[in-house]
Amino acid sequence: MTGIGTAAPVVLLRAEGIRAGFGSQPVLHGVDLDVPDGEVTGIFGLNGAGKSVFLKVLAGVVPTWRGRVELCGDDITGLSPEQRVARGMAHVPQGRQVFPSLSVEQNLRIGAYTLRRRNRAAYAGNLERVFATFPRLAERRSQPAGTLSGGEQAMLAVGRALINDPRVVLIDEPSAGLSPALVEDLLDTLLEVRATGLAMLLVEQNIRFGLRLADHACLLQKGRVVYSGATATLDQDRLASYLGVGRLLSLDLRRGLTERRPEAL
Repeated sequence: MTGIGTAAPVVLLRAEGIRAGFGSQPVLHGVDLDVPDGEVTGIFGLNGAGKSVFLKVLAGVVPTWRGRVELCGDDITGLSPEQRVARGMAHVPQGRQVFPSLSVEQNLRIGAYTLRRRNRAAYAGNLERVFATFPRLAERRSQPAGTLSGGEQAMLAVGRALINDPRVVLIDEPSAGLSPALVEDLLDTLLEVRATGLAMLLVEQNIRFGLRLADHACLLQKGRVVYSGATATLDQDRLASYLGVGRLLSLDLRRGLTERRPEAL
């Protein structure tokens, strides 16, 4: 409930009753989710909960069996991934999937394919903005992407998504395979991106990382939403129960909920 004079957040991306799967095997069983403009929404759950499949459905990579996906109030359920990018959506896939033999700049150029077709004149300025956001990428602009560190490849994957000036970015497991120090660097980077007002939908297995970044959390269990709410109001015990975490990981939950960066509040 909003206070007097406080407008409710604008819903930028909406999923209604999403059902999807592979072959005859359903994975998602009627998932509903709203992603407010300018905020970060985190999707959490155990392995096999359907998190990455849901993100792929929103990106148009996996077809929707039933339900509706809206972006900026428009129905995009039947649009291709490329058409969704042109409408303002970007997708950072699991594993980052950079092109290892191509340079950093060539990877960014490929990411800007839709932008260059739509507005070629904007490409140079967007490229420089990405390099300003990620100075390490600017330093390595001619270096093959396969020679970058894991953290730098994560930056490149995010930068490749940002170069099209998206309204919302879908990010799948950005911290996977990174050392604790690199995870902190990535968190700082994503908080900087968040501060620009860009909406993000984040799937993350690192609970502490995700909770420190997300404004809202959605828990999936066997393809269904079982718990959701503003991160600041989540019940730690209930969250731990749904995630099936033990005492050690429960401490990570507590840290994630209580040590959120000031920039994320």
